[in-house]
Amino acid sequence: MTCSKLQLSIPEILVLRHGQTEWNVKGRLQGNFDSPLTRLGLRQAQIQNKTLKTCDLSGFRVFCSPHLRAQHTARIALDGLGLVTETSPDLTEIDLGAWSGRYREEIASEIGVQATDLTHEVLYNSLPSGEGLNGLYNRCAKFLKRLEGPSILVTHGVISRCLRLNAMKKSVANVWELPGGQGVIYRVKQLKHTLV
Repeated sequence: MTCSKLQLSIPEILVLRHGQTEWNVKGRLQGNFDSPLTRLGLRQAQIQNKTLKTCDLSGFRVFCSPHLRAQHTARIALDGLGLVTETSPDLTEIDLGAWSGRYREEIASEIGVQATDLTHEVLYNSLPSGEGLNGLYNRCAKFLKRLEGPSILVTHGVISRCLRLNAMKKSVANVWELPGGQGVIYRVKQLKHTLV
């Protein structure tokens, strides 16, 4: 006789991506490197703050990536909400290995495609080193299983998608079907995904 494991749903999560950075504008990949928020990035974090002030955040814990762009966004987005931010290395952006800090145009030339053809699928499926999407997806699954209640997660673009996929119990194959964006807030509650 075999026993099946009870599938527990993930608690409600609000996933914030950091605001636009200088490297985002320049087409330079950050991965585990960092660059400052732009003026637009600062405004995006302020908009996140206004949005969060309209939400009932009773019982929410806050976890943030240690990268400075996420930390800066968290300080602005959570200002005045009375929440304590915990830093978690599990929320760092995907490790791009040798491509961290490189320009998209350089990488496109290196792998023999036009810069306009360097889509997310091509880029993240061609990493010569680093974590890879499957590794990131599995890291997100482990992190979410440890959550004990509703949580705000301040993080990055690719990991935001993998966190949301896991919370909706969808496969990593669906990663590019989810919307992205800088300075956004997504809610996943009871397997349903919405833009806040």
